[in-house]
Amino acid sequence: MKWTVVCPFPRLEPERGVAALVDGAQVALFRTYDGDVHAIGNLDPISGAAVLSRGIVGSRGDVPTVASPMHKQAFDLRSGECLDQPGVRVPVYPVRVRDGLVEVAAVELAAAAEAIT
Repeated sequence: MKWTVVCPFPRLEPERGVAALVDGAQVALFRTYDGDVHAIGNLDPISGAAVLSRGIVGSRGDVPTVASPMHKQAFDLRSGECLDQPGVRVPVYPVRVRDGLVEVAAVELAAAAEAIT
C-alpha cells in the first residue's frame, strides 16, 4: 500500500473537515475530538457535489458522522455508510498518523481488506 503524506496532524482541527487529492482521489479528512482521524471520499453520492469535507461533523450515538452540507444525509466516518439512505455509501480510505504527519492510502479499505485475504 502506498501512503501519501497529507498534512501535519495539528493542522486538522477537531470536528472540522479538509479536502485533499491523494493519487487522483478526492478525500475528505476529519479529526474527531477523541483524536481519531478518518478519511472518506469527498463526493456526496446524493448530490454529486464534492462537498463532504465541508460537512457538519457530529455523532449518532457512538457513531462518528459527517452530514452533507447539501441535503444533510449523515455518513458513518468509519464505514462510509449513509445512515439516512440504506444502500448508499462513500469510499473509506486507510489513514494513519506517523511521526506527527497524517498519511492516507488511495485504496478503499474494502479493496485493501480483500488484497490482504
